[in-house]
Amino acid sequence: MNFLELKPLRSQLLPSVLELDRLCFGGLWTYEGYQRELASPNSHLLVMSIPPPDRLDRGESERLVGLGCLWAILDEAHITLLGIHPDFQHQGLGQALLGYLLAAAAQRHLERATLEVRVSNRAALCLYQKFGFREAGRRRSYYQDTNEDAIIMWRPGLQHPEFGQTLAIWHRESGQRLASAGWRLDLSHQRSPELNCREGKQEAPIVSDVAP
Repeated sequence: MNFLELKPLRSQLLPSVLELDRLCFGGLWTYEGYQRELASPNSHLLVMSIPPPDRLDRGESERLVGLGCLWAILDEAHITLLGIHPDFQHQGLGQALLGYLLAAAAQRHLERATLEVRVSNRAALCLYQKFGFREAGRRRSYYQDTNEDAIIMWRPGLQHPEFGQTLAIWHRESGQRLASAGWRLDLSHQRSPELNCREGKQEAPIVSDVAP
């Protein structure tokens, strides 16, 4: 079983994040852009990494394999980045990362989530639909490299009592998917977003120390 770590992005990881950004998004954001995101109280960045075999060996660096970001705008979570290293796709990492981004959005008391996705990205569309996102519109010729449309998707109900139970199911399913691919997600760098539903009320899932 191989370990994955999920944790907040820190400035010392920015060189590795830039390389992952290049592989996943073609160099979408600059170093300065990520610095601005880290400084913004409305930006929420998570990274997924493979720790060195000997975690006490400070001379060996971890390998970043996943990156996610959301912006908190009024009562909405705008998911701006969700990327998995090409060598580690189709193993459940994106599913796990999206689940914890939505948990973070709920912890911030945001009501709904939105994102944009290429029309041709069927795998991403299926993942977002699994998490309750539905098409709300399109931006014509949004992606300049291919001139294809972007599908605008929304997921309401992040503060509904039943969303806590839904999150718990997602986390269990994503954990099983990761395990089937030989991965175990280590959340020791943050408190695990568990759900506590008492008397019909949802206690928001906790993802601590994620906000910059």
